[in-house]
Amino acid sequence: MASVDECRQALHDLAARLDAHAETRGKLDLDRTLACRVPDLSTAFHGRLAGGRLIDIADGDDPRAKIALTANSDDLIALVTGRMDVTRAIAARQVAVKANPFDLLKLRKLL
Repeated sequence: MASVDECRQALHDLAARLDAHAETRGKLDLDRTLACRVPDLSTAFHGRLAGGRLIDIADGDDPRAKIALTANSDDLIALVTGRMDVTRAIAARQVAVKANPFDLLKLRKLL
């Protein structure tokens, strides 16, 4: 099981990677709050997706987030590092993403 610090760092690494590629992908019209819940550690993080970037990452849940990702710590690390395919993880129910269908289509552009 990964630690809370490792999960937090993974999200910051993802934010840095998205930031580096945001300009090459073109402007992504998506400005939504995001919650990342890690049930095996009884913790959560929240932030905001804006223009293809993940910003304002902080500890704690946002129950009103427009997009919610739920994954165990090891699965979160595997997703962020690219060792796990997000589509397969969702199909295998290792990861749950709660969002409206239009936001899901836009999110695919980020991955």
